Amino acid sequence: MRGLGWLILSERHFQLHLVAAVAAVLLALILGLNALEWAILMLTIGLVLVAEAINTAIEHTIDLTVRQIDPLARTAKDVGAAGVLIASLISLLVGCLLFLPKLLALVHR
Repeated sequence: MRGLGWLILSERHFQLHLVAAVAAVLLALILGLNALEWAILMLTIGLVLVAEAINTAIEHTIDLTVRQIDPLARTAKDVGAAGVLIASLISLLVGCLLFLPKLLALVHR
């Protein structure tokens, strides 16, 4: 729980992902997602938050062990960040698949 608390209070990127997650949950409540859609949404949100947590752990471990700029350390940090980017892009795509049809149906009423 200490790690989760630290992420929430201290890690700006994690906070941004949480804000996006809350917005997605609120939109899901408004649009009335079914159980399967909720499960997909929760798994997608979890994927992004876990990716951000792992990336943060990688970055802090490298900062702790590497005192000078090292190409391998830089690559490790970049790869961790790429993992978060991939998870975020997947979540954006899933969000579009879940929300756009429901939003378009509202518009065309």
